[in-house]
Amino acid sequence: MNDLHFNKIALVGIGLIGSSLAHAVKARGLATEVAISTRSPATLTRAEELGLGTSYHAEAKDAVRDADLVIVSVPVGASGAVAAEIAPALKPGAILSDVGSTKSSVIAQMAPHVPAGVHFIPGHPVAGTEHSGPDAGFATLFEGRWTILTPLPDSDPAAVASLRAFWESIGSMVEEMDAAHHDKVLAIVSHLPHIIAYNIVGTAEDLETVTESEVIKYSASGFRDFTRLAASDPVMWRDVCLHNKDAILEMLARFSEDLAYLQRAIRWGEGDKLFELFTRTRAIRRSIVQAGQDTAAPNFGRDVAEHKQD
Repeated sequence: MNDLHFNKIALVGIGLIGSSLAHAVKARGLATEVAISTRSPATLTRAEELGLGTSYHAEAKDAVRDADLVIVSVPVGASGAVAAEIAPALKPGAILSDVGSTKSSVIAQMAPHVPAGVHFIPGHPVAGTEHSGPDAGFATLFEGRWTILTPLPDSDPAAVASLRAFWESIGSMVEEMDAAHHDKVLAIVSHLPHIIAYNIVGTAEDLETVTESEVIKYSASGFRDFTRLAASDPVMWRDVCLHNKDAILEMLARFSEDLAYLQRAIRWGEGDKLFELFTRTRAIRRSIVQAGQDTAAPNFGRDVAEHKQD
C-alpha cells in the first residue's frame, strides 16, 4: 500500500485522462474508493465493465459526495457546468482539481462555484495520446511526464502539497506556475502544433492534384506525424481554441511572421538562412530527447507497440 492514501477519490469524466487516472490509482493503491461519473450511459457502462472504479454514477454530484480528492476530466468548455453541479455535494476539506489544458478559462468558470472550505487547485497533466474514451487509458500514461499545477493566490499550502504528492505518486514530475503563464507556454508547445496539424491534414485532403491513396501511401515522409496530432479529440480541441483564444492568436501571429520569413528565404534562394534555421531546430529536438521527453530511437521516436505522449 502506498504511503499516500485517500479514503475516496472521485473522477468526473472517464475519457483517456480519467481512465488512466483510474488505472494508476488502482495500480498504486491510492484510494479505498474510486467513484466514477460520466454523462454518457454507454461510457459509464464501459467503465464498469473495465472495472475502473468501485462505484459508478450518472450524476457527478453523487460521485463527489464524501470524496477527499475530486478530479474533473471534461472538455474545458464544460468545466463551469460541472463545478456548478458538484459544488453543493463537495465536503469541506476536499481537494478539487482538473486536467484541462487551458487554466485561466477553467479558473474563471469553476472558481465562482467552489464552496468555502474546499481547496480548488487547477492542474494539467501534459500527457496524452491521440486516442480517447475509457478503453484508451493505461496506468503508466503519466510516468516521466510533467503535471503543471496553477494554485490560486489563497490556495492552502498543505492541500497543494497533497495534490503534488498525488501526481508524483503516479509518476509525474510536478511544476507550479500562474495560470496566464501556463496558457502561453501551452499555446506554443501544444495548442499551436495541434492547430497546424489539423490545418496541414485538411489542406492535403483538399488538394485536387494529389489523390487520397498517394497521401496515405507516402505518409511516412512526414505527413504521418501530423495525422497523429490531427486525430485527437475534436471536442477537446474545439474547446481549447475557444478558451485559450488570446494566447493561441498571439502564437499564431508569431508563427505567421516566421513562416513569411521562411517563405522569402525559399523564394530568394537564401540557403544560409535556411541552414541556420534548420540547425537551430535540430538542437531543440536533441534537447527534448536529453530531457527524457522522447527517445532518439528510429521510426520518428515512436514504437508502434507503445503509447507515447502528445
